[in-house]
Amino acid sequence: MNIFVLLAIIAALVAIQVVGTRFVKLNRLAWMAIWWIALYLALSFGIDPPLPTTIIALFMAIVTLALLAYLSADSEELETAKNTIVSFMTERKYMVPLLIAVVAIPLLVAFKVYSDMTQPPQPPASGRTIHPPPPASINFEGNTINLATANNPYRDLEESDPEAFAQHNANGRRIYFENCFYCHGDNMEGSGMFAHGYDPLPANFNDPTTISQLQESYLFWRIAKGAPGLPGESTPWASAMPAWENFLTEEEIWDVIIFLYEFTGYEPRAQGMPH
Repeated sequence: MNIFVLLAIIAALVAIQVVGTRFVKLNRLAWMAIWWIALYLALSFGIDPPLPTTIIALFMAIVTLALLAYLSADSEELETAKNTIVSFMTERKYMVPLLIAVVAIPLLVAFKVYSDMTQPPQPPASGRTIHPPPPASINFEGNTINLATANNPYRDLEESDPEAFAQHNANGRRIYFENCFYCHGDNMEGSGMFAHGYDPLPANFNDPTTISQLQESYLFWRIAKGAPGLPGESTPWASAMPAWENFLTEEEIWDVIIFLYEFTGYEPRAQGMPH
């Protein structure tokens, strides 16, 4: 907790309470706005390590609904709030602050969007395992796949039938550029057109610390189950990797794995070697 920020917010609320009691009578709508701003500042700057923006948005949505329920509990206060809003938007004496609000609100929203888009990816507040140990087995299309013993069923074709192997590689290429390159990029460096909208960034398959250290069964697990299938030791994790088992067949996943290794020039880790 950032105690100094929280104390400053509390002091500001006390000061507003004193002013509002002695000098300016604030209605319920004004107090709602003050409390909304105070809670937003407390959640955004009073907690260390910082909360994710999605969590802050969720809390503020709950706060907004609670404040609206509180306002609507008293019909007289609700009518006063309606009249205040109508007066602010229609009476000439409020023209200047109304114009300021009309201009300032879109500018603040645009600044917030721009600020979020230009922020460099930040590391998580606590450590996580980049290549977590896989489960012993997974279920895929009703079948159980033992990840300790599973092999790419088309890998042997590289020696026994190069033409058939080339067809699987070509199919994997098609699958990759139809589904994966948007995030992982044309050159598999994790710099696709959508990549910088994510934190963490998509995996760079050209990095020697990624697929060159992994068995093909490991890649099958990660592609099939995606971010929803990550174990607890990999959290906190904001990966946008979908569970491709919902979109690709088993053969298509093995084919795209072949293409990953063929494109990058790496060989998959031999079975039995530790990750």
